[in-house]
Amino acid sequence: MAVRNIGIDAIPPKNECNDSKCAWHGKISIRGNILQGKVVSTKARKTAIVKREFLHYLPKYERYERRHSKIAVYNPDCISAKEGDTVTIAECRPLSKTKHFVIIEKVSR
Repeated sequence: MAVRNIGIDAIPPKNECNDSKCAWHGKISIRGNILQGKVVSTKARKTAIVKREFLHYLPKYERYERRHSKIAVYNPDCISAKEGDTVTIAECRPLSKTKHFVIIEKVSR
């Protein structure tokens, strides 16, 4: 099965999968936000929890504060990100009650 063009400059995975919810080998279209974060947990099947850290500006104090958010993302078999990996995630249609993002690339370990 060939890797399809998802319209984003990302390195396609070397492995193949027959997953319909995979951005590279399935029919999921990517739209909206493209974010980066670190995988914190992969305990659930085909799911990863990605922690994103960002700065939020407080106008009253004219300073930034550090914040974070945890996002449940779909982890396809061809990418299979592990805990500690830095990944790129992209927004897609809702895949389940909590998953609205899919992993499209492993950036580093």
